[in-house]
Amino acid sequence: MHQTSPALRRIAVAWLLALVLAIVASVLAITAVKNAVAGPVDPVRAYIGALQAGDGGRALGLLHTTVPSGSPALLDGAPLKDSMSRIRDISYGMAKADGDHATVAVRFTVEGEAHESQFTVDRTGTDWLFFPRWSISPTSLPTLTATVVNSTRATMNGMSVNMPEGRNAFPVFFPGSYVGSLDGAQFAAEPRAVVVSGPGATAPLNLATKATPQLLGAIEAKLHSYLDDCARTATQQQRLQPNCPFSLATNTRIQDGTIAWSVSAYPTVSVEPYQGSWTIAPLAGKAELKAVAIDLFTGAKSPVDTKVDFSFNARLDVSDAAITVTPQLK
Repeated sequence: MHQTSPALRRIAVAWLLALVLAIVASVLAITAVKNAVAGPVDPVRAYIGALQAGDGGRALGLLHTTVPSGSPALLDGAPLKDSMSRIRDISYGMAKADGDHATVAVRFTVEGEAHESQFTVDRTGTDWLFFPRWSISPTSLPTLTATVVNSTRATMNGMSVNMPEGRNAFPVFFPGSYVGSLDGAQFAAEPRAVVVSGPGATAPLNLATKATPQLLGAIEAKLHSYLDDCARTATQQQRLQPNCPFSLATNTRIQDGTIAWSVSAYPTVSVEPYQGSWTIAPLAGKAELKAVAIDLFTGAKSPVDTKVDFSFNARLDVSDAAITVTPQLK
């Protein structure tokens, strides 16, 4: 009987050992690649990366989302990157797998406040026989519903946007930080922010437009000028009941040439929205009358120094070219 030489047996054993080691190494390599490259977290990471890059088209493809009706102004480019600029401290939780489905938590902060977004991912197939293919489950984008008082424009995430009749709806990505404001020389709204962390929701963002200090100052200056002119004219005409918001009715005889009107307290101006426009709230102030009274029986003279409360309304007309304040006397 032919016997295999010891040298051949050693060679066969060596080749067999090498083959076993190669198989083990391949299995370990495949397992490592599966765990490191093809995990359920990967499509979520890719989606977040697309948001950070301002690539709305890629983000839509990765999210497999339906887009609600509304303005697409915040779905791409600079507004999208601005949204993510406030999303900080991003971390990804361990995927919680359940068969061909898994849940991935994305944790982040905005202005130091903690938030979390949940993503569902599905196993959609296998690549190269070994690597599972994961994809974010189809969902719907949330909607930002914005309003602004008495304006057809606003600023959202740094972009000027249309606000027909003072409102608009904006489909947005999540997670996201959205900031609205209104900048203007006459009317403005301070920035307001909302954080959107989940799909399909509706997030309100309401901008409270107010008259700017510049506009209030201009209105006050016009009213001060009007009241000062009124007091000066009443003094020149020596009238106790001038065509002014203030007057004095008295049976006391006043010496001619002694009537002197002045304004001692000017009205505080407040501008309020009213039926799609702006109105000045009712105005109130104080006038001072100085004069000399004559006693009807004795003829004796005595000084008069009295404060008179007054109130009136004023109509406001504002355009880019002019600010008009028209007093309305009863």
